[in-house]
Amino acid sequence: MVLMLHIAPIPVTPSSPPPLRRHRCPPPMAASASHQPKAAPVVLGCGAVGADYLATVASFPNPDDKIRSLALKVEGGGNAGNALTGAARLGLNPRIISKVADDALGRNILKELQDDGVDTSYMTVAEEGNSPFTYIIVDNQTKTRTCIHTPGYPPMTPDELTNENLFAALHGVDMVYFDVRLHETALLVAEEASQRKIPILIDVEKKRDGLDELLNFASYVVCSAKFPQVIYSPRQLNVY
Repeated sequence: MVLMLHIAPIPVTPSSPPPLRRHRCPPPMAASASHQPKAAPVVLGCGAVGADYLATVASFPNPDDKIRSLALKVEGGGNAGNALTGAARLGLNPRIISKVADDALGRNILKELQDDGVDTSYMTVAEEGNSPFTYIIVDNQTKTRTCIHTPGYPPMTPDELTNENLFAALHGVDMVYFDVRLHETALLVAEEASQRKIPILIDVEKKRDGLDELLNFASYVVCSAKFPQVIYSPRQLNVY
């Protein structure tokens, strides 16, 4: 999934050649004061994080088969986690609203996000329960992947995001990203972001609870080529 950010580029003013005169040039600090780089744009994301167990196999197993993997990787996952990690690696300043449990998996998820430069200050950590994870079977023969997801428990509820944290998370933000997970909390964030005139990007993987409500706030929508066929009739698609 490609992260689309409608953020004005940072202007770069080329330095001019030194003047052909003998009088003393201004001090370096004075000459460069107007060319200080701007701070990186801030992106706030609200949605899924998790751990992915990626097992590559020669071909997808038949029922009751017992096969060996060709390779195994354990990596951070979740659409919001992946998108914001990508944003951090592109030089942006990402923050995330999500939830994990205080288990080994949750601590690893937080550490990996933090190591990549994602601000996890606004995440909720449950004292008990389990963090979300996904088994992914990568089929070398068909070049497909099959995902078996285990949601985190207990799920995030809007009351876990206080007004204080919501306002702090949105302070100075240039864009808000949603993957349509944690939809009740996402709607709370979207309503406040909309009041502040902050652009909103919706990453639509498939039809989910809360999607229709979130689309009402969208400035930009990213989806697969086939997804419009799920929500629009052929006649509507011909009009568009």
